[in-house]
Amino acid sequence: MENDDEWVMVGRQREKDLWHPSGHVDRISDESKALKVRFNGPAEYWTDALPIGNGRLGAMVWGGVLSETINLNEDTLWTGNPGNYADSNAPEVVSEVRGLVDAGKYAEATTAAAPLLGKPTEVYQLVGDLKIDYDDSHAAYDKSSYQRELDLDTATVKVQYFVGDTEFTREHFISNPDQVILMKISGSKSGSLSFTVYLDSLLNHELQVSTTNQIIMKGSCPGQRTPPELNDNPQGIQFSAVLDVQISENAGKLYALEGQKLKVEGADWAIMLLAASSSFSGPFTKASDSKKDPTQESLKTLNLIRNFSYTELLARHLDDYQNLFHRVSLQLSKSSKTVAKDGPLVTDKYLKDSGDDRVSTAQRVENFQIDEDPSLVELIFQYGRYLLISCSRPGTQAANLQGIWNSNIQPPWDCAPHLNINLQMNYWLSLPCNLNECQEPLFDYMSSLSINGSKTAKVDYEAKGWVAHQVSDIWAKTSRDRGKVVWSLWPMGGAWLCTHLWEHYTFTMDKDFLEKVFSLLEGCVSFLLDWLIEGRGIYLETNPSTSPEHPFIAPDGQPASVSYSTTMDMAIIREVFSAFVSAAKALDFQDPKVSHRHLSHLFGLFPGHSITLEKNPGLCKAAENSIYKRGEDGPGWSTMWKAALWARLHNGEHAYRMVKHLIQLRYPTETNFEGGLYSNLFGAHPPFQIDANFGFPAAVSEMLVQSTLQDLHLLPALPRDKWPNGNIRGFKARGGLTVNIYWGEGDLREVGLWTNHSDCTTRLHYRGTIVTIMLSHSRVYTFNYQLKCIKSCAF
Repeated sequence: MENDDEWVMVGRQREKDLWHPSGHVDRISDESKALKVRFNGPAEYWTDALPIGNGRLGAMVWGGVLSETINLNEDTLWTGNPGNYADSNAPEVVSEVRGLVDAGKYAEATTAAAPLLGKPTEVYQLVGDLKIDYDDSHAAYDKSSYQRELDLDTATVKVQYFVGDTEFTREHFISNPDQVILMKISGSKSGSLSFTVYLDSLLNHELQVSTTNQIIMKGSCPGQRTPPELNDNPQGIQFSAVLDVQISENAGKLYALEGQKLKVEGADWAIMLLAASSSFSGPFTKASDSKKDPTQESLKTLNLIRNFSYTELLARHLDDYQNLFHRVSLQLSKSSKTVAKDGPLVTDKYLKDSGDDRVSTAQRVENFQIDEDPSLVELIFQYGRYLLISCSRPGTQAANLQGIWNSNIQPPWDCAPHLNINLQMNYWLSLPCNLNECQEPLFDYMSSLSINGSKTAKVDYEAKGWVAHQVSDIWAKTSRDRGKVVWSLWPMGGAWLCTHLWEHYTFTMDKDFLEKVFSLLEGCVSFLLDWLIEGRGIYLETNPSTSPEHPFIAPDGQPASVSYSTTMDMAIIREVFSAFVSAAKALDFQDPKVSHRHLSHLFGLFPGHSITLEKNPGLCKAAENSIYKRGEDGPGWSTMWKAALWARLHNGEHAYRMVKHLIQLRYPTETNFEGGLYSNLFGAHPPFQIDANFGFPAAVSEMLVQSTLQDLHLLPALPRDKWPNGNIRGFKARGGLTVNIYWGEGDLREVGLWTNHSDCTTRLHYRGTIVTIMLSHSRVYTFNYQLKCIKSCAF
């Protein structure tokens, strides 16, 4: 490993750059505020630390000066082992509950359903911490010189400060192609760098310095969530982390300290590489049966990159990451308008943020309620894309409740994937924001759920197909949760996830994918057909039925949560049935509380498609009234769901109000609030949940582009007074379309469209104008504000 000279790598051509607007379009300067999350001091709380990740590995950089902590995560570290997710007593209880619901005894039905409550999920764990203690001279650092920033463009965290006239710089990133965490530390003066480094963990572990420059930490997760009364705790997932330290060849010493630490003295620079692995071999293999050796896997990972220089590793990281991140751009701007003497409108310079690099991101969030800086919206939008790239890649686990980042062995809500909104919202942005590969872990996870879920469906509900409930874990738990009936008795989690299968196809038009996942969709439909029973009148119904986490007052005045055919049940079932029929046709198969945070009954409006302004104006008006009644308060995920709902109603004013409502600075010492953002832009529930970060770009994309397989709506919910000028590039729409749009002073100027798939026909919609267009494969088309094609060219 060498600290070699910088070199320039030529990047790949970006798809979003295939189209260029005409010279008649007023453009926003590319000198937008840099996409960076900035701090002017070390982190005091975990939500001040900066996240980096490669899908499987995650880290939180605190940026301490005298003593540094970097929290380490690996996405397969969970408590537990495969479980039994079936209950043979359930059918009898379900039958009793159905009878009570039929009799209108909803409170009694709720009580009678209590025996259906199940066991809790297992718990997401953490690898531990990388600790660095610097020499005492760092205590006198120049606080005014301190800078810590996450650069979204490069997926790197940098820390810089002066001690006297010596500048110290730290760079951090996590490589997906090379599966290592990298950190480079340097001082501007030769021989100025001295520190001690070691590893630690809250889990059972042991440490050893294996060579003159490596520390190995071996540990294990608990074999079950709750420690048993007797000493028969089953073996849990094993893990290993190997830290490799290298220093400048011509200056400095590196040696072992106390048998567990490494000491660097008088170096010019140091490069640290950390590889981590676990023994997890899939959700159906007991930890004790795993043949994987995490220590050997970690050592092998480091050995594979031993001949790469730091600059080469960085270049490989950038090539991989930027191939995803650079697909989409968003620019928003305010403007001032004047009228020239001869009458026409003249747009003065676009008013961006002052550009002061010393202003912290936390200060920008705090100022937003006053200045409504549109460049902060750009930053939070791209931050959501950055986080998804960093915690969900092909071959990794699906993003959990905190993505991949966690510092506790008992994290809030276990970091478990919640299937009644949170897991789905994690992936809402993946398709419109051009990150479809990042959704692959979700589909892999669904495949595991379908295996366990078929047992749950057969035993618990005497049904075919597969089912999943409200919460799960790495072992693909499909049975009901513990706690209360109001959230546990909800067998629609798997069905909601299945809507993502059809959505993926409509955006990508990938028939190979659709054919591969059709069995998942078919199994879900089979369960729903058996779950539906003959009900009142001519209709089929679900019974028992709940609306996620939402109780009600029964006609007799008693609180209850169990009834029949909740709106969300029927909306999800309608979406799944419609998707199944459409998928079968595509593959040529034969058809076979008032202010409550949840908006489950509005599923058909968003993320579903069964309620639209064109087809159901009356229902849309009712939906609008319902959102009004829900109010604006609520946790971040609820706020972003409301923003997307308002966008579907083409109400830019209220969609923006929800965007603004989220951008409020919160502190980890506070608890009496809902929603907002912490200083590192993590969504505040409280505490941290990552779904709002993912929901933000999804909602913003809905404000700017909406689509079906037949229709494309341009700027349907643009808040024209807030973002009068802007452009988007690289957005995706259903039908396999790529969409670029420029607008100015609140009006569409030009739109660029193209498809990499087959020729297609779509209807363009803009402010009441509807034009049917035909797009040929591999041609870029430019349309003006009247939706007239003014240019086309091959690519």
